Amino acid sequence: MLTLASASPARRRLLEQAGLVHRVRVSGVDEASVVDADPQRLVQRLAQAKATVVAQALAAEGISFAAGVLGCDSVLVLGDEVCGKPRDAVEAAARWRRMAGGWGDLHTGHCLVTGTVAGGGLEARQAVVTTRVCFAPLTEAEIQAYVATGEPLACAGAFALEGRGGLLVERIEGCFSNVIGLSLPLLRRWLSAGSPVQG
Repeated sequence: MLTLASASPARRRLLEQAGLVHRVRVSGVDEASVVDADPQRLVQRLAQAKATVVAQALAAEGISFAAGVLGCDSVLVLGDEVCGKPRDAVEAAARWRRMAGGWGDLHTGHCLVTGTVAGGGLEARQAVVTTRVCFAPLTEAEIQAYVATGEPLACAGAFALEGRGGLLVERIEGCFSNVIGLSLPLLRRWLSAGSPVQG
């Protein structure tokens, strides 16, 4: 069975909608302690840390993870600014003033750790998938109305494509599901390359 090393409900929904049998095991990794000036390296390091911590915990408990442990992390890059989840509504509104009418790059790091409890050795597949996102031009009133929903505070980049934020995105270039939290095409390729979807 695939194990998702994430507390993200959006990632869980993506796996459920795709029919991928999975369980959730939150890693508890302190994301603020992982620092890297390069946004793609940052999300890759975080994804790897999450997947590795959970895989090691499962192995220590004697729990099989034959289909692998999947760790993911996302950031939005606007120009040279790396944007994770906004701290509060004020930051979310300021972010949207920058985003409105422009483009951003949504980077998601993926790490699938596989191995056997008996074998002791862990292997990791890693990749960063980038999707370009074009945001609608918005008035201040529209920005404030969206921020007031609370949705931007729970999302990397301060928007949820699968929620109310979908109304504020004009176009995407690249993988759609990547913007929601993980690239399903990438995961399909990894699973079909050697890890069972169910088990």
